[in-house]
Amino acid sequence: MSTRNNISSQGVDWTIVWLYAILVSIGILCIFMVEYRTDTNWLQTFLGGKTNYSKQLIFAGFCTLIATFILLTDSKLFTALANLLYAFGIVLMLATFVLGKNINGSKSWIPIGGGFNLQPAELCKIFTALALAKFLSRQETEFSNIRSQLIGGLIAIAPAILSILQHELGLALVYSAFLVAMYREGLPAQILIFGSSFAILVVATLILDPNVLALSLTAIAAILIFLLRKQIKKSRQLLIIIVGVWLFCVGTQRFVVPYIFNNVLECYQSTRIYSMVGKEYDCGKNKKSERKQGEKAARKPDDYNVRQSKIAIGSGGLTGRGFLKGTQTRGKYVPEQHTDFIFTSLGEAFGFIGCFAFLAIYLFLLYRIVRMAERQRSTFSRVYAYSVASIIFFHIAVNVSMTIGLFPIVGIPLPLISYGGSSLLTFTILIFILLRLDADRQMVLR
Repeated sequence: MSTRNNISSQGVDWTIVWLYAILVSIGILCIFMVEYRTDTNWLQTFLGGKTNYSKQLIFAGFCTLIATFILLTDSKLFTALANLLYAFGIVLMLATFVLGKNINGSKSWIPIGGGFNLQPAELCKIFTALALAKFLSRQETEFSNIRSQLIGGLIAIAPAILSILQHELGLALVYSAFLVAMYREGLPAQILIFGSSFAILVVATLILDPNVLALSLTAIAAILIFLLRKQIKKSRQLLIIIVGVWLFCVGTQRFVVPYIFNNVLECYQSTRIYSMVGKEYDCGKNKKSERKQGEKAARKPDDYNVRQSKIAIGSGGLTGRGFLKGTQTRGKYVPEQHTDFIFTSLGEAFGFIGCFAFLAIYLFLLYRIVRMAERQRSTFSRVYAYSVASIIFFHIAVNVSMTIGLFPIVGIPLPLISYGGSSLLTFTILIFILLRLDADRQMVLR
C-alpha cells in the first residue's frame, strides 16, 4: 500500500493541485467578503457551519477527502465504470422530476438532508465526460463516420435535454462544451462553423428588423450567385445549395427563432436574451407565460442584476476598494452575489488588477490541462482532459461575461469560486480524475 501511495504522489501534477487549492481558497474568501458583518466574531461564524462561507469551508474539506480518495484509486476503474456511471447520472436526473426540490424556479435539486441539496445535472457533467471518452477510445469507433458522430453527440445531448426540462438552460448550454473534445478527435469543422453561423443568425434576428434582415440575406445570396455564375453553369447543384441555404436562413429568422422565443422558452428566458442585445421582449407574445403577478416585470430584475453587477465591478477601478471595503457587494445590492455573481466581489475589492491576476490563474490552469491532454498516450485520457478544459473554460467565459452584461443571466457558477457543494464537488472530481489518469499516462486505457 505504501508503494502504491508513493507511486501516486510521484505521478501527480502538483502544480494543478496548488492551483486548485488557491482557487478554492479565493472562493471562500470571496463568499466571506460579501457576507461578513463587523458585529460578529468571524472565527465563530467560520466554525459554526451556519453561514455560506462556513458551509463552503465544510464542502472544501469534504472535497479534499474525495480528491485524496480519487488519487489513491486505480485509474482503470474510471474506464471500467464510465458507461455505468453515465447511466446512473441519467437516472439521477430523471429522479429529480419525482424527488426534486424547486429552487429559484428550477426543479433540479434533490434534498439529501441537513439543509444540503444535490444537483444531478452538475455531477452528470463528470459522467458524460467519462462516457464520451470511453466511446471515442473504443477500437471499433471510427469518428470520421457519421454514425459515430451522432452517437457521440447523443451522449452529450441527452443530459442537456433533461436539464432544459428542469428549467436549467445554463447547465444545458454547458454540454455544448463537449464539441471541443469531439473536434479534437476529428469532428468536421463544418459542424462548428454551422453552429457559429446559426448563433450569429439568431443574434441578427433579435437586433435587426425582420424585413431588413430578409432583404440582406437575399442580397448576399444574389451576390454569391453573380460571383459564382461560371461555376453554376457547370454545376446546377451549386445553385441549389445557395438557394437552399438562403431559404433555410430566411425561414429561420422568420419562423424558427420567433417560435422558439414565443413557444419553447419561458418568458423570463426570452427576456434575458433580448436584454443582452439591448432589446425589450413582449411577454404578451409568449405562449408559456402564465400571466401571474410580476410576470410583466420580468425584465426589471434581470436588468437590475446586471446593472448592479456593473456598478460593483466598475467601482473597483484599477486597484479596488480593498478587502471588506466594498459598498455594493457588502451592501447586498447585487443579487446572488455569493453564487452566480461572485465575480463582482473580486472586481469591487481588488479592481482591474485583481481581476486580471485572478483570470491569469484560470488561464494558467487551462494551459496546464491542455498541455496535460496532449501528452496522453491514451485516447480515453486525452478526450477526458479536453472535456475538462472545455467545461471549465465555458463556465469561466459565460459567468464573467454574464456579470458584465455580455451574456444573458443563465445561472452558470464560477468554477471553484461560487458557493455550492454540488458545483465544488463536480469540479473537484473532474480535475482529480484527470490528475489520476495523467499519473498513469504510460498505460493505454480503453
